[in-house]
Amino acid sequence: MSRTNQQIRLAARPTGEPRPTDWDLVAEPVPEPEEGELLVEVLYLSIDPAMRGWMNAAKSYITPVEIGEVMRAAGIGRVAASRHPGFAVGDHVTGVFGVQEYCLSRGHGVTIIDPDLAPLPTYLGALGISGMTAYFGLLEIGKPQPGQTVVVSAAAGAVGSMAGQIAKIHGCRVIGIAGGADKCRTLVDQLGFDAAIDHHTQGIRTSLRELAPHGVDVYFDNVGGETLDAVLTRLALGARIVVCGAISQYNATQAVKGPSNYLSLLTSRASMTGMVVFDYADRYPEALEALTTWRSAGTLRTLEDVATGGVPAFPDTLLKLFRGENLGKLVLQIAEA
Repeated sequence: MSRTNQQIRLAARPTGEPRPTDWDLVAEPVPEPEEGELLVEVLYLSIDPAMRGWMNAAKSYITPVEIGEVMRAAGIGRVAASRHPGFAVGDHVTGVFGVQEYCLSRGHGVTIIDPDLAPLPTYLGALGISGMTAYFGLLEIGKPQPGQTVVVSAAAGAVGSMAGQIAKIHGCRVIGIAGGADKCRTLVDQLGFDAAIDHHTQGIRTSLRELAPHGVDVYFDNVGGETLDAVLTRLALGARIVVCGAISQYNATQAVKGPSNYLSLLTSRASMTGMVVFDYADRYPEALEALTTWRSAGTLRTLEDVATGGVPAFPDTLLKLFRGENLGKLVLQIAEA
């Protein structure tokens, strides 16, 4: 093939918020698949807060992206060429394809999807890792019971919007914390949350005293920092905290701020447990079946925020997450579907 493959490669490990100089935009010839390989044309990429952690050299649940490597990213693509018996040209697939226009793969971790079942970006959100994270984090660690109060931070984001809706499906009263009046209206008016707190204009502790007078039974935390500290002061007896993420801390240049109100866990006999969705990989089909059923029934609504500009737009699109500019699942379109 004479076409070129644009890629974003990690050029430097960021200090604080990633800068343009932390990336290299390169172009290589599009490779030809050999026996047992397939070539995927990437259509959409998932933009996730976890990407910031993957850029660090520190020990984590997954190996870091090395300097000079294509930036890791989950994606949706279309098989452009195949010498693999399990994939045909034209198949739509999902997998970890990286921030590039074409990905050569041996098929490991690549799954065929049905574009008639849902829009392609939905497979990166509600029917992808975001939905799985919300499903297992809430149900396996949060263990919500009907009538209990569930609070979700970053509730207008990819995982938070799913976690809140799943809690509603299970009969809970749900309060979302989000940034901005428009996001809060979306949570209540479109996604069925019982209430929303705008952390830009409202005090979280004061609002929770009013909205959760008997305390918070489950807190699904995507933010960490001051938000986590505020919710810790309002725990019900036996509360469960799901530590899913801490986006407020990912670009910190000083030591990560831990919860100063952690003794509330003692007085409330509460638990705070971290979760990584990959631990539930053998149960993904279970979650996908439930999420698909709820979506088809109309009890689970999906929100996708699709950015354009292709591979070169990746660095700035990633920063939209940390600026709080996205509503729902942030996806970068790489090519026409």
